[in-house]
Amino acid sequence: MTRRKALLALGIGLGLATASPLLQAQGGDKAVIRILVGLPAGGGTDAIARYFAEQLRAELGQPVIVENKPGAGGRLAADALAKAAPDGLTYMIAPNATPTFQTLVFGHQLRWDLWRDFAPVAGLVSYPIGLAASNALKVGNAREFVAWAKAHPAQASFGTAGMGGQTHFLGVQFAKVAGIELQPTPYKGTPPMMNDLLGGHIPAGVALIESLAPQHRAGTLRLLGIFSDKRSPLLPEVPTLAEQGYDVTLGEAWTAMWAPAKTPGAELERMQQALARILARPQVGDHLRTQLAVVPRYLDAGAMAAEQRKELAAWEPIIKASGFKPE
Repeated sequence: MTRRKALLALGIGLGLATASPLLQAQGGDKAVIRILVGLPAGGGTDAIARYFAEQLRAELGQPVIVENKPGAGGRLAADALAKAAPDGLTYMIAPNATPTFQTLVFGHQLRWDLWRDFAPVAGLVSYPIGLAASNALKVGNAREFVAWAKAHPAQASFGTAGMGGQTHFLGVQFAKVAGIELQPTPYKGTPPMMNDLLGGHIPAGVALIESLAPQHRAGTLRLLGIFSDKRSPLLPEVPTLAEQGYDVTLGEAWTAMWAPAKTPGAELERMQQALARILARPQVGDHLRTQLAVVPRYLDAGAMAAEQRKELAAWEPIIKASGFKPE
C-alpha cells in the first residue's frame, strides 16, 4: 500500500474520528480523550495522529478522537491545548516544527510558552528531510549540485514549503556550509513546490522524505542527500549530506505528544506507558515504516524535553544569523 492509499484509508474514518464526544462515548461511560492536530486532515501528521488514536482506543479501552485545528503552522492547535483543562483528556500530537520554530521565529506572536504551558508526554516517530534536485540539472550528488550552483549563481535557489520553518532554514544552512548563494523560493505547502521541482521550474527543493522518496524511486527527481547524522532505514541507499562533506545534520524531524501543563502526573504516566507499549509492538513499527514513511522512536517525557532543549539551542543561533524576520 502506498502512503497516499494509507492516508485515504485513514481518511475513511474521518467522520467517526471527528464526531462529537457524546456520540463517541455512546455504548460506554468512559470520558473521551481528544488529540489536537494543528494541520489539515489527510496530511502526514494527521495520519500519524489517527493511527495512534486507533491504537490508544484499544490499549486504554477508552474513546479517543482526533480534532483538527489547522492554521498558522500548528499554532491554533497549540493555542487550544494551552487553554484546555489539565484533566488528562486533551493532548496534542505535533511535529517538532510547531514548538521549535514557532518559539524561535514567531515567539513574540505566541499566546503560549513551551515550558510554562505544555507538558511533554512522549516522542513517537522520526523522519528525515532531504535535498532534491530537478532532473533538468543532470547532477547526481550534492557535490555536483554545489558545483552547478557556483557556475549558475543567478539561477541557484531551492523551494521550500513556506518561510520560517525547518525546511527553509536547512536550505539556508546548507548554502552557508557549502559556500554558495542559494535563494529560498517559498510555496504555500509542499505539493505546489513539488510540482515546480518536477517540472524543472526550480532547480532544487528541501522537503520531508515522504514527499521526495516516491519521485526519487520513480526517477523523476534526484534525491541528493538527507540532513541527518546517519542514513535512514527508510532509504538506506541515500547518503547523508554530511557523508558528502556538508555537515548539516539538524534535519531529522520528529513527531511527539504534549499535554496541558499541570496535567496530573498519574494521567501523564498512564498515557506515556500506553504509548510505550504500543511502540514496542513489531507490527506497529512495520506499519509506521511501510505505510506512513516514518521510523518509530519512543522517548519518555524526560528524554523528549531534553531533545527539545537541545534542538532549540542548536537552531537559535542559526536562525538569528540568517537575519530572517517574519512578516
